Amino acid sequence: MLEEFKKFAMRGNVVDLAVAVIIGAAFGAVINSLVADVIMPIVGSVTGGIDFSNYFLALSSKVTAPVLADAKKQGAVLAWGNFLTLAINFIIIAFALFLVVKGINKMKTEAPPAPPAGPSDEVKLLTEIRDALKSR
Repeated sequence: MLEEFKKFAMRGNVVDLAVAVIIGAAFGAVINSLVADVIMPIVGSVTGGIDFSNYFLALSSKVTAPVLADAKKQGAVLAWGNFLTLAINFIIIAFALFLVVKGINKMKTEAPPAPPAGPSDEVKLLTEIRDALKSR
């Protein structure tokens, strides 16, 4: 059983998947930083200093806090600003991955087309028979 597990774990697909997950996590952290530290401050500056992450709709009359983290402790809130931030994050990640895949596809060299298949052995034999009969 240990030998079977070793074969499974060392197959190329499993190792490739592990590398992809690790790189994906690192890529996600970079994109999260890009959104939180670069894009959202610019959007906030353009909109007059609005911080979207603290925009919410209180669903309970007990919620009086102006900050989302405190409001969540007081009761139910609809954190639409946080959702907006995460939606922008998703769009940026999807676009970045699109560019990465597009770049990888450009780097791939296309295999030369396969030469056309010649006649089968049966066709060659029939051609030889036909030519032999014609030459008589």
